[in-house]
Amino acid sequence: MSSLPEYYKALFAHFGSQHWWPGDTTIEIMVGAVLTQNTNWQNVEKAIGNLKSAGVLDFQTLLHLPQPVLADYIRPSGYYNLKAVRLQNLLVFIDSCLDEGQELDSFFLDDVDVLRGQLLSVKGIGPETADSILLYAGGKPVFVIDTYAYRLLSRHGFVGEETSYDEMRELMLDALPHEVPLFNEFHALIVAVGKEFCRKKNPDCAGCPLGSFLVR
Repeated sequence: MSSLPEYYKALFAHFGSQHWWPGDTTIEIMVGAVLTQNTNWQNVEKAIGNLKSAGVLDFQTLLHLPQPVLADYIRPSGYYNLKAVRLQNLLVFIDSCLDEGQELDSFFLDDVDVLRGQLLSVKGIGPETADSILLYAGGKPVFVIDTYAYRLLSRHGFVGEETSYDEMRELMLDALPHEVPLFNEFHALIVAVGKEFCRKKNPDCAGCPLGSFLVR
C-alpha cells in the first residue's frame, strides 16, 4: 500500500494549492466552521455575505446579537435557528475564556489538546467543527476528518467501516509531519478529489490521480 505522503504528492501534483480556508479573519473562519455543518460551502458564503453586508461579522457584535436576528442573517446556511444557537454557544464560551481586553486570537494560545477538549465541551461543536476551528482559525497542527476523508481512507483500505473519527484523525497525525500548512493543504486536496473523482455515487477511479493507488 502506498503511504499517505505519496497520496499528498499525487493530489498536489494534480490539483495544486487550494488556498483553503476562504476567510479573511479569525471570526469569519470560525463562523464558517459552524455554518458549514450539513450544508455546502456556497450556502455558507451567502450567509457570511449577509453578516458582512450588515456589518456584524465581528466577535463582540455577534456575541451580543439577538439570536433571532443572527438566525435571520445566516438563513441561507440551513438549520439557521439551530446554528445560531450553536454559534452563540461557542462565542459565549470563548468570551468566558478571555481576560478583559484580550482579542479573540488570544484564545488559541493554550495547548492544542486543552483547546480541543474545551471546544468539544461546547454544545453543538463536534470533532470535525472543533478541528476545523483549531486548524484554520487557530493555526494548530490537527487534521480534519470529514466525509471526503472517510470516503477516501475507507475506499483505499486505510480504515474500516467502523473506524471512529478519532482513530482516523490519529492515523493522519501518525503518518504525516505535524505541519499546519501541510495539514491545511492535504485536507483541502482531499475535498477536491472527493468532489471531482471520489464521489459517493459513480466514482471516477480511472481518471482519479489516486486511481493507481487503489487496493485491488
